[in-house]
Amino acid sequence: MYYEYVDIGHSGAKDSRPQLNRLMADAKRRRFDTVLVWKFDRFARSVKHLVNSLYEFKALGIDFVSLTEGIDTSTPLGEAMFSIIGAMAQLERDLIRERVTAGMRRARDKGKALCRPKKEIDHRELTRLRDNGLSVGKIASSLGVSRATIYNYNGVKKRVLEMATIYP
Repeated sequence: MYYEYVDIGHSGAKDSRPQLNRLMADAKRRRFDTVLVWKFDRFARSVKHLVNSLYEFKALGIDFVSLTEGIDTSTPLGEAMFSIIGAMAQLERDLIRERVTAGMRRARDKGKALCRPKKEIDHRELTRLRDNGLSVGKIASSLGVSRATIYNYNGVKKRVLEMATIYP
């Protein structure tokens, strides 16, 4: 018998994912004796998470096997190779992060805005909607902006808060 644990739409970089959490809970219940993955970096990209999981599996008597890399932690060589490959996966992730950070710094130095453009709000329309007793949420929806934009609109925050007091 086997179980399949697939986290679709969740980053492998996160230590907590729904199916990963289920896998770890099932491991503690001793529902299996081997964890088999296609590629180990799909399981964890952080060496810390990888090592902690391996120690937990080892304490529970569970082997870890990666088909693509041909690594089996039930052997000493497999355990050593797994640690080395895990370190390389984390190095690659850190290098990507450094490149992205450097690219953002370079863009900022060239004067490029790294945020979304400010959305202009028709102040008269906002005032009209507020005076008609609409809630902040309805005002935001009518103007096509977030509630935070309404709250943060220049000089309006105080009036909107006063309006909330007047129009509960």
